[in-house]
Amino acid sequence: MQIVDINCSKKYQIIIEKGIIDNLGNILNDYSDVNKFCIITDSNVSGIYNEKIKGIMSKCNAEIIYYTIEPGETSKSGEVYLKIMEFLAKNQFTRTDMLVAIGGGVVGDLTGFVASTYLRGVDFVQVPTTILAAVDSSVGGKTAINLKSGKNLAGTFHQPVKVICDSDMFDTLPKDIRRDGFAEVIKYGIVNDKELFDKLSGNIDIEYVIKKSVLAKARLVEEDEFDNGNRRLLNLGHTFGHAIEIAAEYKYSHGEAVAMGIVIVSKAAVAEGFLAKKEYDKIRKLIQTYGFNLEPEFTAERLYEIILLDKKREGENITLVVPFGIGDSRLVKLTLEEVENYLIEGLN
Repeated sequence: MQIVDINCSKKYQIIIEKGIIDNLGNILNDYSDVNKFCIITDSNVSGIYNEKIKGIMSKCNAEIIYYTIEPGETSKSGEVYLKIMEFLAKNQFTRTDMLVAIGGGVVGDLTGFVASTYLRGVDFVQVPTTILAAVDSSVGGKTAINLKSGKNLAGTFHQPVKVICDSDMFDTLPKDIRRDGFAEVIKYGIVNDKELFDKLSGNIDIEYVIKKSVLAKARLVEEDEFDNGNRRLLNLGHTFGHAIEIAAEYKYSHGEAVAMGIVIVSKAAVAEGFLAKKEYDKIRKLIQTYGFNLEPEFTAERLYEIILLDKKREGENITLVVPFGIGDSRLVKLTLEEVENYLIEGLN
């Protein structure tokens, strides 16, 4: 068992252990004041784990209700959000009850946003079922839904009370979904953990990777919980990656788009004289090792139009995360014109 303590406005633990999902019902019994748990998942997860989850939850002393969404970014919408809110109200969910997100990033983000706003806030537990969710979206308290104009434009900060990560659940992931998580892992290596980056080209111990990634993120979350300072380093590759996701109408997965975004900003960093060419080559080579497509079919002009609506925009400026070396990324405040130039440099 690996345990990572997160010390922010709400202190909680991330527990990483093979097979821990089998003990979920007993773990939830620790919350003795809870009368009702709502398990929120998607149809992909329920298709694999439905009977298992129901058997596990039979050990829980509280009442259990279930809500299943369709998989994919289209479910991270205002419409689905309101349907869940109405479902909770219809089932007389109270402030002392609790939500449990069992799924990937979409399920976690959506459940967290519901938890932060239903009755002005209820507790929730994260049970990530993808590597991407385990190393990124389940940690740090960011919750969100998408608007038609952009990704994660409606959101809150709401920390979970616990994160339960069972690495055995990753064995059922399709190859491309499993790969997606490593885009975020590579990001942590480039941002602030060169040792992690270097180990990703060899044999991988998945629990080691998860713990190292979570620790890399935890350092920044504890320092800057509400994303006003260095926590923004975690956006490496995301400004351009989110634009690619939207332009492609989510044809590209989040991990694939972030991988493209990392390569684009890294190539631009070379052109700007911030990053050595040999460091860029290492970054690109490692990302290619995981089989990511690194050639988005969109022009700089098209992506720039989308970036103008990015939630990180501040007036006529955007703060971009730029790698100066592997394990050394920095925040660089750019004008919108400079951001467009980075896109042109990174795509050429």
